[in-house]
Amino acid sequence: MHLLIIIIGVYVATLGFAILINVSPKYLNIGGLVGVAGYLVYLAYYTYIGGYVGGNVFGAFTIGILGMIAARCKKAPVIIFNIPALVPLVPGGQAYQVMKNIALNKPRVAFGFLMQVLMIAGSLAMGFLIAELVIQLYFYILKMIKKRSRAV
Repeated sequence: MHLLIIIIGVYVATLGFAILINVSPKYLNIGGLVGVAGYLVYLAYYTYIGGYVGGNVFGAFTIGILGMIAARCKKAPVIIFNIPALVPLVPGGQAYQVMKNIALNKPRVAFGFLMQVLMIAGSLAMGFLIAELVIQLYFYILKMIKKRSRAV
C-alpha cells in the first residue's frame, strides 16, 4: 500500500510540474509514467543497494532512456518528458536544509547538505549523459548493421 501511495504521489508531482510548464495535454500521461519509472528505479537502488548518488544516476538514466523513447514515439522534443520526470529526483529538501542552516548560523551542517545537493545534481547530470551516450551508440550500431547488410 505504501508503494502505491508513492507511485501516485510521484505521478501527480510529475503531472503537476508538466502542467505548470505548459506541456501539451497529449504528452502528460506518458510523461508521468516516465517520471514514475525513474523514481522507482531510484527507490529500488536506494533501498536494496544503498546510496542516493547511485540511485540518482540510475534514476536519471532511466528517465533519459524512456524520455528519448517517448519522444521518438510521440514525435516530440525529449525535454517535454525529461524535465517534468526529473522533479521527484531534485534535491529540494537538502537545498532547503542548506538555507535553513545558513540562516541559523550553522555553517558546518549547511556545508554537509550543500555537498549532498552538489553530488545529487552531478549524479542527475551523469545519468542523463550516460543515457544520451547509450542511445547514440545504439543508433550508430544499428546504422552500421544496416549499412553492412546492404553491402553484402
